[in-house]
Amino acid sequence: MRLNPRALLLVAAGLDLLGQLLVLFVIVANAELLALPSVEKVVVFPIGWLLLCLVLYLALGWLFGSYTVLRWQHLPYRVLIQRVGLTALVSLLVVAVLRWFFNVDETIWLLHRRVQILWLVGLVFWSCSVRIALRRDSAWPDQCRLFLLASDTEARIITKAWRRVPQRQFLVRLDSSNLAGQLSELTSTCLIAVAPNWQIHDLDSQLINEFSSSDPRRIQIISPVALFEKHQDRLPPVLLSNGWMSYSEMPWTQKFSLQTQVKRSADIILASVLLVFTAPLLLLSIVLIWFDDAGPVFYQQERTGWMGKTFKVLKLRTMFVQPQDAVASWTQDGDHRITRAGNILRKTRIDELPQLLNVLQGDMSLIGPRPERPELEKNLEKNIPYYRMRYWMRPGLSGWAQVCAPYASSVEDTDLKLSYDLFYLKNFNIWLDLIILFRTIKTVLKASGR
Repeated sequence: MRLNPRALLLVAAGLDLLGQLLVLFVIVANAELLALPSVEKVVVFPIGWLLLCLVLYLALGWLFGSYTVLRWQHLPYRVLIQRVGLTALVSLLVVAVLRWFFNVDETIWLLHRRVQILWLVGLVFWSCSVRIALRRDSAWPDQCRLFLLASDTEARIITKAWRRVPQRQFLVRLDSSNLAGQLSELTSTCLIAVAPNWQIHDLDSQLINEFSSSDPRRIQIISPVALFEKHQDRLPPVLLSNGWMSYSEMPWTQKFSLQTQVKRSADIILASVLLVFTAPLLLLSIVLIWFDDAGPVFYQQERTGWMGKTFKVLKLRTMFVQPQDAVASWTQDGDHRITRAGNILRKTRIDELPQLLNVLQGDMSLIGPRPERPELEKNLEKNIPYYRMRYWMRPGLSGWAQVCAPYASSVEDTDLKLSYDLFYLKNFNIWLDLIILFRTIKTVLKASGR
């Protein structure tokens, strides 16, 4: 049975959990042979510490990308082994620190160094085997092959858009002059994206219709837009036609929408909780900013929100104080305007925490398209189709574009991020918001913001 990428990650996580228990069982069963400490008490399981170790390995595996490797069929095995090994090594270090911090008694055999090393070494072999097995053709079906039928002009546009993100699968253009021969040779499952303006002969049209009515588990005929939505989780603006979706079709515009009510309630509850728990971190950040250059700690900036209405967004200051007449511009790598403290705050996204107040006020949501400066948007609206559609939803502290695309520092980058925003607008649901939330946490922990 073929699973989607997210289901595949869950399968791998479940097998890792099973592997932890199996390896631990083998260790316990051979406790005397392995000369484990406190053998007479080995049957007493410290449940709390056991659960912590189980969850810790899964969480660190997610953080260091040991599950992400399953999405990349051609990734070298050495990278897979490196990520699994790094997960195990950091797990061992974290447990050692916790053991020292809490001054754990020697009778808690599970935390003993020898037990942890044996457990994690065995788990590395198990986890690597699981990932290799899931990636092998014999254990997992080949990925669906992707083909394109398009005119020369459309093919250039579609191919360029496809290459904007890291390649997971190749998109192969079919030759219209020998279409029948190429389609007859297909042996694996495939998707054929047919562009709207592709000029076809009657024979080719009949052939495509035959494939459209054949077993959809083997061959599917779809549009280029559907191809991007299915395989890249985005909707490139350049491929969308006028009227592709109206405001009334947006998932959250329905009256008495339960998901919309849950989203707003979650915004208020989570923003309040985060403000309380991050208050010490905010206080420390304020001190760092003030000691760095003795300038103002906070600053307000005008941003565009729901339905194009502007509002004042609140942030911790991460740049040197700019002149009043400074021209608005995107932040670049190594930007000289960023302070030393600001560089740390931006990488960890701590500078965004004051925007929780904007969430409580209703100007923003925790998840949604990031609000942009009006001065920059005039040019963006002129050069990017459907840019104003992102105003149809309350802007967010984080969003699908923020966790999927790099920092935008040009019109081209913004076009890429808009493709993810449009996907989010069309496919909004609570499950997608949870995915964005966890991926944002991962970005914060890895300090990969900018």
